[in-house]
Amino acid sequence: MLERTESASIVPVPVPDLLDASVAEYGPRPALNFFGRQWTYAELGALVNQVAAGLQEEGVGPGTKVGLCLPNTPYSVVFFFAVLKAGGTVVNFSPLYVERELRHQIRDSGTTIMVVPDVKVIHARVAAVAHEAGLKTVIVCPMTGVLPWLKGMLFTWFKRKDQAEYHLRDGLHLPFGALLGHGSRPRPVKIDPLTDIAVLQYTGGTTGVPKGAMLTHANVSANAQQVMIHAECRRIGVKRVAGVLPLFHVFAMQTVMVIPICLGAEILLVPRFTLAQVLDLIEREKPTMFPGVPTIYAAINGVDDIEKRDLSSLTLCISGGAPLPAEVRQRFEGLTGCKLVEGYGLSETSPVVTANPPLGLVKDGSVGTALPRTVIEIRDLADPRRLCGVGEKGEVCVRGPQVMRGYYNRPLETADTFIDGALRTGDVGYLDAEGYLFLVDRIKDVILCGGYNVYPRVIEEALYLHPAVSEAVAIAVPDAYRGQAPKAFVTLRDGMSVTPDELLDFLSAQISKIELPKAIEIRDSLPKSVVGKLSKKELVEEERTRGGA
Repeated sequence: MLERTESASIVPVPVPDLLDASVAEYGPRPALNFFGRQWTYAELGALVNQVAAGLQEEGVGPGTKVGLCLPNTPYSVVFFFAVLKAGGTVVNFSPLYVERELRHQIRDSGTTIMVVPDVKVIHARVAAVAHEAGLKTVIVCPMTGVLPWLKGMLFTWFKRKDQAEYHLRDGLHLPFGALLGHGSRPRPVKIDPLTDIAVLQYTGGTTGVPKGAMLTHANVSANAQQVMIHAECRRIGVKRVAGVLPLFHVFAMQTVMVIPICLGAEILLVPRFTLAQVLDLIEREKPTMFPGVPTIYAAINGVDDIEKRDLSSLTLCISGGAPLPAEVRQRFEGLTGCKLVEGYGLSETSPVVTANPPLGLVKDGSVGTALPRTVIEIRDLADPRRLCGVGEKGEVCVRGPQVMRGYYNRPLETADTFIDGALRTGDVGYLDAEGYLFLVDRIKDVILCGGYNVYPRVIEEALYLHPAVSEAVAIAVPDAYRGQAPKAFVTLRDGMSVTPDELLDFLSAQISKIELPKAIEIRDSLPKSVVGKLSKKELVEEERTRGGA
């Protein structure tokens, strides 16, 4: 067990108070930047207050669930804080959700108001399920309202086929502008940060069933403070943040939005990730912080003539969402001169639990040390009541001010996710003598191979050592003799080639015989989640349907 409880002050506060404090301190500074159009902190604070007042006129208050189904735009930031200031709860929706996913999450969360852009493909899916799912209002936000003048005009004239079509008098739709005529400030709402839910963040959790993690105002505000202290953000000097990761994801919610706002930094919002656009953004706007996932950093590493691009403005990059291969980290740091540190967390922990210290020792293969006021326990996989010792593998369990209240309307699942008051993460790992956490794998991903536990992450990290491998995933497939066996899938770097047999020969010197995949499949691409994280579930299903899993 490791507990980190230094004296740094972490005060649980209502999340809107974080914005209000920055508006008061950094009023004239730029807060948001969207394709070159800027809003200062003073302007952002005033707009949030206006929208919060308008939302209250629409009935938003304590207990109201407001869904945000938005790409990264100024509306994402404005509505996040406005909903909370009005007293409501934010429910994050991916704009890529299909109708089935939207319908389930709207019903499960009790969302009654949904905020969407006037982009046809997003609006149409929400509108299609609105009545049957129980939505009462769909607020439509015009993209021309946040784009620079010329880009807005071009969007109006040349993107008409992509604009949403709806009727304002159908009893469902409300234009964004209708929220702005109800005063400059909302009615004060008493928020108890320890009990009131700020965000319902949907996640598969440790059981794979989508459910809403109830994150209180205290969870969100405390985790922002924990990360800033641990990463020494003020000492490093975070001034501009590349907002590439989607804000509906909890990692981006904190590292791209809440934490930068606490620091008075400028958020460079990017609605859709393209590699060329991001590299241009870094060279043009000179961000100092760039939160990302390993696949983004690996993609940058693989760009032809990347050494000729100017990435020198970056001073802090935080990787989350998936294991960060040491080779990816080392090459990226060599290209940029910027520290790239890996962190670890879950939706249930708001989300950050550990991180390698940017100004301290970074250990390859480790997700770092615990954030302040965070307790990490390693519990025996067979007997979770027993705490494991240093270097002993077990289930990672967490205590701290960032740990959720539970799953929304799921008391049984909530009870199963806690043991002796600690959150069970479903991850296997161990702590070393210096308190660094090393993750081995997800419990559900462990391959039971002839009586041995084989961890896919070990195979994947070994594959990344081969110079031709760009991405790697390992899963379990049935094996007549051993019960289960590993199978690996890889993509290759541009211009490089290798055969599966050559990769197996390479692996034989890197991992044990029991860990060797029974097959390696080379593909042009691998499935990824909406945040660019490599995803195994599609490969597992594919193998199952063709009789391989």
